[in-house]
Amino acid sequence: MRFTGKTVLITGGGSGAGRAAAYGFAREGGTVIVTGRRPQPLEQAVKEIEAAGGRAEAIPADVRSAAEVARLVDRIVERHGRLDVAVNNAGVLTAGRVTDLPEDDWRAAFDTNVHGVFLCMKYEIAAMRAQPGGGTIVNVSSIIGPYRRVPGMSAYAASKAAVSALTRTAALEYIGEGVRINAVTPGPMDTPMSLRPGETEADRAARVRSELPAGRVGSLEEFTAAVLYLASDESAFTVGHDLVLDGGATA
Repeated sequence: MRFTGKTVLITGGGSGAGRAAAYGFAREGGTVIVTGRRPQPLEQAVKEIEAAGGRAEAIPADVRSAAEVARLVDRIVERHGRLDVAVNNAGVLTAGRVTDLPEDDWRAAFDTNVHGVFLCMKYEIAAMRAQPGGGTIVNVSSIIGPYRRVPGMSAYAASKAAVSALTRTAALEYIGEGVRINAVTPGPMDTPMSLRPGETEADRAARVRSELPAGRVGSLEEFTAAVLYLASDESAFTVGHDLVLDGGATA
């Protein structure tokens, strides 16, 4: 029960990896706030967490909006007294070669994946600096960008490389003030985002067996374990780190 008495914010918490992480924090005693643009998945996640005996709350917000992020963090601090952990997981995947990529798709990748993480950290850090004991932040990056380049994924790669650089720089800026910042950097995980257009899960499994040294995609349980480790006191000496979770893809 590493997070008993802790208040945890997870962006993109209504589905996929964010939702799995929300369950993980709730299982270990945390009060979890899930946020995202669509209320319905958030409310469903809260119902399931509460049905399992956990504590959760849904607060819809768009991480691309400074006003909405500021209100989100203020509301958490008003209701719960503090913000102990933030997992900045919200992200979008855009595909296309540089010459074929619409400018709107390029902007969409950076608006959510980079600007959204920047805005969340801006207000999360401010709240954590103002409270006794500080807090921890885990950003969700990707091996595509910081460690691997894939043709046709220029916008996504550039945005995730920026997340890695932003994470490391902010970690150095605020560790002295009690705010510890790291990133989980996954390869292909068991989410729809790792499926290619028209690909089934069986197709993906066959492809990944020959592409990854581990021969499989990562599970959401493995992703959650990595996030919880970086958010916990067990990793108190880990600062500005990219915890790569990729089945050997970048080894």
